[in-house]
Amino acid sequence: MAVWDQRRSFWTWGNVGDEPSETHRKNAAAEISKIRGIEVVPPPVPSLKDVALRASRVEVPARLSGYVSTENSDRLLHTYGGHGLELLKALRGQFDNPPDAVAHPHNEDELEAVLAWCDQQGHKAIPYGGATSVVWGLNVPDDVSSAVTIDMANFNRIIELDETSRAARIEAGVFGPDLESALRPHGLTLRHFPQSFPWSTVGGWVATRSGGHYATNHTHIDDFVESVRMLSPLGWWESRRLPGSGAGPSPDRMVIGSEGILGVISNVWLRLQKRPTFRATAGVVFPSWVEGYEATRQIVQAKLWPSNLRLLDPAEAEQSAGLDGKQSLLIIGFESSEVSQAANIHSAVAIAQDHGGLVEDDQIAVDDGSGKATGRGGAVGAWRDAFIGVNAGVSNGLGLLTDTFETAITWDQWPQFDAHVREKVGAALRETIGGNARLSCRFTHVYTDGPAPYYSFSGLVTPGGEHEVWQHIKETATTAVVEAGGTTTHHHAVGRMHRPGYDKQVPETFRSTLKAMKANLDPNGILNPGVLID
Repeated sequence: MAVWDQRRSFWTWGNVGDEPSETHRKNAAAEISKIRGIEVVPPPVPSLKDVALRASRVEVPARLSGYVSTENSDRLLHTYGGHGLELLKALRGQFDNPPDAVAHPHNEDELEAVLAWCDQQGHKAIPYGGATSVVWGLNVPDDVSSAVTIDMANFNRIIELDETSRAARIEAGVFGPDLESALRPHGLTLRHFPQSFPWSTVGGWVATRSGGHYATNHTHIDDFVESVRMLSPLGWWESRRLPGSGAGPSPDRMVIGSEGILGVISNVWLRLQKRPTFRATAGVVFPSWVEGYEATRQIVQAKLWPSNLRLLDPAEAEQSAGLDGKQSLLIIGFESSEVSQAANIHSAVAIAQDHGGLVEDDQIAVDDGSGKATGRGGAVGAWRDAFIGVNAGVSNGLGLLTDTFETAITWDQWPQFDAHVREKVGAALRETIGGNARLSCRFTHVYTDGPAPYYSFSGLVTPGGEHEVWQHIKETATTAVVEAGGTTTHHHAVGRMHRPGYDKQVPETFRSTLKAMKANLDPNGILNPGVLID
């Protein structure tokens, strides 16, 4: 597979080719100007060569100089992840704490050499995939004296393909689109599509326990992992490749979600499947949010295992799907490589109708292998276009604050949980943003024992005051979610951002056990400091 040849944008989500045009930015500024009643002008995008940067604090040995860089341009591009506040700082030319060097190893020998150098010299080592972290998972902490980012983009091959077992051994730096392109000629697919899919890597998915395409059943990358190979300062960690095992605690489960604190993932075996050819989709409208989530619960507990079971609350359905602001929208989807999904979609729709759901015939689309498009028309199509067409860079620097937080909670606690979160976060929004603030919710994933709600908030703030406003809202949301019994994150990882919530959620005995494991694998504490544990 070819080395990923698209340069990541330093000031917006995605690559340089995904950056909004100046016309789009000016149009967005004009709309915000009308709302504010004062002129808002898009800030100019700085040239990287004009950004002042502190000098590197490391001296790269000659033996590593072929693939370890201290060039300012390389260090700048590896300073931030994908959170809106990071991208805003980048747009303003603020790169206060870049890595001191960036390593681009091409193979495991070079990876070993880089990690050994960092360990011997005391340089912190930060694994880097596609830089789509929105939880400050790859930033250099302020109290670190020197840091080296290890960019895994050259680990870009499918090493082995087992078509009999339907699995592949894939290097950690393979990007989502490249993986699917390589599997397509074999009629296979991983079918794991996080929203960051175009810009994120296999190793990043495993390290952060990413959530993907499926709304039920196979929701996380965990469900696809057969084996992991990881390099720690202590040495190599590689589990035996098996379809399942009852032999003690799983070595893979200790790596999945470890967020770079235990080692650098080199390659993984992932379960594959045949590409789907049978599909079915329906959009069901409910008079209220309550009726919508009750129907969703009944469908998932029927164990039909839809690939999509996404519920939008009235605010989300109005904004993204064009509904009236009172109705909720449930998007149901099924797919299979083997059998028609007509029976499944009609069974799910029948359950929804029993709970007050309304669906027009043209909102039920079935493809029995002919290639007919499903999920393209009506409210479902409108939501799909809005969801896929998001580009955060359009409003970057214009004073529009937008962010999300996601969690999971059991069904018995859900109604009270939702009310509590909306009350607390709503109050924080009114206090900091005022009447133009928006708060909405959708279910991204749904389990038989509970939903994974994904809340979005937005509003206009004074340019320059974004961080202070965001900090108050985020702290309020984290406290509300954890105190009400939810997880601090369902699929965005912990990073440094979610440490306060994670510290309240995780048992102290587990934390001390994790610290002991890190002390064994990484005795000098060089790997991704401040993530998960101190």
